[in-house]
Amino acid sequence: MADGPLIVQSDKTLLLEVDHALAGEARAAIAPFAELERAPEHVHTYRVTPLALWNARAAGHDAEQVVDALVRYSRFAVPQPLLVDVVDTMARYGRLQLVKNPAHGLTLVSFDRAVLEEVLRNKKISPMLGARVDEDTVVVHPSERGRLKQMLLKVGWPAEDLAGYVDGEAHAIDLDFHDDTWELRDYQQMAADSFWAGGSGVVVLPCGAGKTMVGAAAMAKAGATTLILVTNTVAGRQWRRELIARTSLTDEEIGEYSGERKEIRPVTIATYQVITRKTKGEYKNLEIFDSRDWGLIIYDEVHLLPAPVFRLTADLQSRRRLGLTATLVREDGREGDVFSLIGPKRYDAPWKDIEAQGWIAPAECIEVRVTLTEAERMAYAVAEPEERYKLCSTAHTKVAVVRSILDEHPDASTLVIGAYIDQLDELGEVLGAPVIKGSTRTKEREQLFDDFRQGRIRTLVVSKVANFSIDLPEASVAVQVSGTFGSRQEEAQRLGRLLRPKHDGSQAYFYSVVARDTVDADYAAHRQRFLAEQGYAYRITDADDLLGPTIG
Repeated sequence: MADGPLIVQSDKTLLLEVDHALAGEARAAIAPFAELERAPEHVHTYRVTPLALWNARAAGHDAEQVVDALVRYSRFAVPQPLLVDVVDTMARYGRLQLVKNPAHGLTLVSFDRAVLEEVLRNKKISPMLGARVDEDTVVVHPSERGRLKQMLLKVGWPAEDLAGYVDGEAHAIDLDFHDDTWELRDYQQMAADSFWAGGSGVVVLPCGAGKTMVGAAAMAKAGATTLILVTNTVAGRQWRRELIARTSLTDEEIGEYSGERKEIRPVTIATYQVITRKTKGEYKNLEIFDSRDWGLIIYDEVHLLPAPVFRLTADLQSRRRLGLTATLVREDGREGDVFSLIGPKRYDAPWKDIEAQGWIAPAECIEVRVTLTEAERMAYAVAEPEERYKLCSTAHTKVAVVRSILDEHPDASTLVIGAYIDQLDELGEVLGAPVIKGSTRTKEREQLFDDFRQGRIRTLVVSKVANFSIDLPEASVAVQVSGTFGSRQEEAQRLGRLLRPKHDGSQAYFYSVVARDTVDADYAAHRQRFLAEQGYAYRITDADDLLGPTIG
């Protein structure tokens, strides 16, 4: 194509010209095998990685389709080495297969004997394997199904898992559309269908796009007992409310497995925290995974899956598994583990696409740069390196700035978000607003969140306990004063608190108050990268100009 929308480069980056007439077509064609890295205004950058190519193979795409898409939409000749590499990389997937053998149970079958010999000699892989059935087949210990996939991915020979799933204990679950008062959105239906067609995998949708509904649709398809893993008790109770409102499930059919309750029911909602709690050096609560014959396991916010649950997930490979997330960015770099243990990415919708359809609110991101006082600058300069971030991100100068921002939006439902409790307590006092932190009891938390939803409270000061899975649809302003260093996923989740569509169609404002000339500014730049990649540009303003006409 002489004038295609795509520029394919030899470093495996793809540049997509957004304003081109064929940009939408090209994006759909490359989405299965290329990861979106940056999505600013005019040119989006994708990268072709081995994991992305294996994801595509796992989802049923072959090298011919990938090559065809690149050649068809590229403005210039596609570098020949890149095409060769695509074909060779994709050919590595599936030379080893995990299959159920009627006589020997779970086996690893090879279509390339040299590859089998190579992995048999790997010191970490060989203990997971049993007797050799024939030259191309070796028995796999059933409990090692997940760990084996993990290790094979790491050595560059990802196995195709064809061993199937157990159906688990049947339990009827139907979506309840209340006389047509709601329906699944097209992308929610497509996400659920894509997951079910593959059996296991991850669905990536923006915060506020209704990931819970995708989970409910998957549960209805499974018609089986379901274990739902969530980040905290408040998120779990939110799931419970949604399931009771949107499905045939009753209160009695849904159990809560948390620090407060230990109920095992046909649908059980458990927190990552309680599952990974150690008693006398042992994970006693992991027995929940064996407490029922689960037909489906849902991992909410799968990008936060703690390592111990990863290890246990390795033993759950015979269960269908659905991971839900707004971003597959893991700060520990374990995206490959998500692929091998939960499954490949089955569906991904760009944030701006969902916003354009009106399902999430438009948002303006503003970085407010604050100049520290001489005393604060000196304290920062002489502090130990590990103390500096806390010092600059909790600088007292920020308090007046936060108050000014709230004055700019007097009628807005506002969240003030931070990481340091002393700072949050001070802000709560100055603003006359309640503070929600880790020590706040669940009952009090739920009451405050409910008061905020109903408009009885206009401003809430919250710690990172509110980063994830908390549905506050009316929040239209967020002011971030401090965070977990340079965490991109936290930045995405905090903006996500604002993206539920507003009843009056208004837009959201996401402020970051940042101390100039400090590591606070350095971390802010790193945190913002993910949102810039999703198409959210930050406007920078000086704290001294806040009361001017530029904002609001």
